[in-house]
Amino acid sequence: MKLDRCCNMCVYQYHVAASTGHSVTVVDTNDDILQKAVKGIEGSLKRVVKKKFADKPEAADAFIQSVLQNVSTSTDAESVVQHSDLVVEAIVENLKIKQDVFGRLDKAAPAHTIFTSNTSSLPISDIASATNRLDRFGGLHFFNPVPMMKLVEVIGTSATSQETFDSLLNFSKALGKTPVSCKDTPGFIVNRLLVPYMMEAIRLHERGHGSKEDIDIAMKLGAGYPMGPFELGDYVGLDTLKFIMDGWNAMDSENQLFVPSELLNKLVAEGKFGRKSGEGFYKYK
Repeated sequence: MKLDRCCNMCVYQYHVAASTGHSVTVVDTNDDILQKAVKGIEGSLKRVVKKKFADKPEAADAFIQSVLQNVSTSTDAESVVQHSDLVVEAIVENLKIKQDVFGRLDKAAPAHTIFTSNTSSLPISDIASATNRLDRFGGLHFFNPVPMMKLVEVIGTSATSQETFDSLLNFSKALGKTPVSCKDTPGFIVNRLLVPYMMEAIRLHERGHGSKEDIDIAMKLGAGYPMGPFELGDYVGLDTLKFIMDGWNAMDSENQLFVPSELLNKLVAEGKFGRKSGEGFYKYK
């Protein structure tokens, strides 16, 4: 199995896949990023064993080493894919770049290899169009932090074969996850409901109908949510939220749920992306 490109979510994906006995090859463009990914996997595993092997340090070390033995790295995607059963792509949310990557991999991969994308906003069918394996192409959308979040959205296009879809469901279960079946529609299930919810909270605030703080408190105490919509937006990343909305608006500009927000656009233009930049709707130390 090969997972392509490193990010925080990707590191967690590698961790979970390797921990469940899968051979994982992490692919990126340079060795520095790959070494950071391996260190990230090791760090993630150390956090897990503190609970799993609290009083057994030797067993903890043995577990970490056994998992790391399932992980290798490479900067040569075309070479790695020749010996891969499954590709899980998690690179930048840019359709052309994803198509370019899959177009190259498609020429090198064996006929049986299944391609998937971890995209949260782009149509799977559009990404798959760069390949000649439309029936062996689907989506696997994980949620961060992957070791804790049980859900995986398994996305099938109109061309995805039942055999491929079943394989992706079974793979998700083998990771210890709970898969749900999704159609290839904007945002699939979770983001299609969650992103408009966050955007409506922003519009509510823009209209002067509630402060950020009051809206967050209301949704936490009134709906039982662990985070309010503004806290959640900062956690997800306001640049990510804007990217998703811009893409959806471009696809369906008449849909009122996809109308852009001036406040969101302003914060992103100022580099205020949320927790990762130190400031978004709120400030973080």
